[in-house]
Amino acid sequence: MTAISKNARVAGLLYILASVVGFLRLGYIPKTLFVHGDVVATANNIASHEFLFRLGFASELLGGLLWLFVPLALYRLLKGVDQGLAIIMVILGSLMPVPLFFANIVNDAAALLFARGGDFLSVFDKPQREAFTRLFLSLHHQLDLANMIFWGLWLLPFGLLVYRSRFLPRFLGVSLTAACFAWLALSFVGLLFPAYEDTVYTITQPVALGEVAIMLWLVIMGARDKRFTATSS
Repeated sequence: MTAISKNARVAGLLYILASVVGFLRLGYIPKTLFVHGDVVATANNIASHEFLFRLGFASELLGGLLWLFVPLALYRLLKGVDQGLAIIMVILGSLMPVPLFFANIVNDAAALLFARGGDFLSVFDKPQREAFTRLFLSLHHQLDLANMIFWGLWLLPFGLLVYRSRFLPRFLGVSLTAACFAWLALSFVGLLFPAYEDTVYTITQPVALGEVAIMLWLVIMGARDKRFTATSS
């Protein structure tokens, strides 16, 4: 295995691992525990499945930690194409979104405290605690929507680097660029026009999942060990 192909496979494995770990809190837990439009059922589910909800804390922490290294691994692979663009990719893909992942754990911790009740929270009655639980879950979602700006923006320099690289297929760069605008659309619609968020999610997710193609390509195919001419941004 050539050095460039090895770097590609390491980057792909990290990319897949970070995405799978993060899916627990972003995908599985909301579908399992949250009941749309029913504050009482959601709070009860969280209280009765506390360990699963706490696993969401761990998945967000571990996913954020892993995500620190995904853009760095891709930087190692793509810096020869355009180092300046690769640095922008690392900033937008790692340094900006990861702190927000960690900060968002506070919202989940507060939601769990209110769902459980007891101790100093006994000054609130049950309906109030359920309302606060929903409030902090909503704050978590709003911060996720804000963070989607970076989930999208980092894919633009990433896609350009892949497109120019000559050792990865150009269609992967195009799919990453399309995924960039899909995440941005979902972020802005969710923040500005929340009534249409579910509709836009349904439309954009097939496009946003274009990231899966680059993950699988890097792991399975690696990268062609071919000379290329570095291009300037």
